[in-house]
Amino acid sequence: MNDNRNYKFALESNSFRDEYPTIVDWIPQGSKVIDLGCGDGSLLAELKKKGVSGEGVEIAESGVEAAKKKGIRAKVGRIDAKMPYKNKQFDYAICNVTLQMVMYPEVLMSEMKRIAKRQIVSFPNFAFLPNRLDMLLNGRMPQVMIPYYQWYSTGHIHQFSIRDYEEFCRKSSLRIVDKKFLGPKRILRFPTKLLHSFPNAWASIAIYLTENK
Repeated sequence: MNDNRNYKFALESNSFRDEYPTIVDWIPQGSKVIDLGCGDGSLLAELKKKGVSGEGVEIAESGVEAAKKKGIRAKVGRIDAKMPYKNKQFDYAICNVTLQMVMYPEVLMSEMKRIAKRQIVSFPNFAFLPNRLDMLLNGRMPQVMIPYYQWYSTGHIHQFSIRDYEEFCRKSSLRIVDKKFLGPKRILRFPTKLLHSFPNAWASIAIYLTENK
């Protein structure tokens, strides 16, 4: 049975996600960053090529070992708890497609706001139209965005939408500096450019850059 609650990374693991180019583009050279839920350190390795200094925190020991193999400073730890960093120690705190997988996302966001001047968060948009249709037509937890997993064997424990996140930012005094949405070119044979004014429907992934108000 597939289970993504406890990732096992190969020592030579290298990954690429569609969010990486946007995140790398948003962070200027010379910045100091922390990647919370850094996986195998591949994003930090891309940032390092740009002259960005960073470190990561990851709950999977295998991920930390893979990151260190790349020359990335990383350690094992929880990210949804008080972290041993000073206020505004970093220019950017990153949480890439991990917020939905922690027990206390509000604590994680509070810590990101405390330890960094700016925050970059990406997440699967639960309001993605095919997700909605899957639930409507099949009457079950949607599997569109978590293929090969069951509702009980996935680490996605806090599903939320673009609308949810923007409301959270307002309540948390986080100003949205920039945002980008990723999604398919077509949904049910209809071009999604017709829906681009409604990202909460067509986007499968959202990426946000915020800063403290």
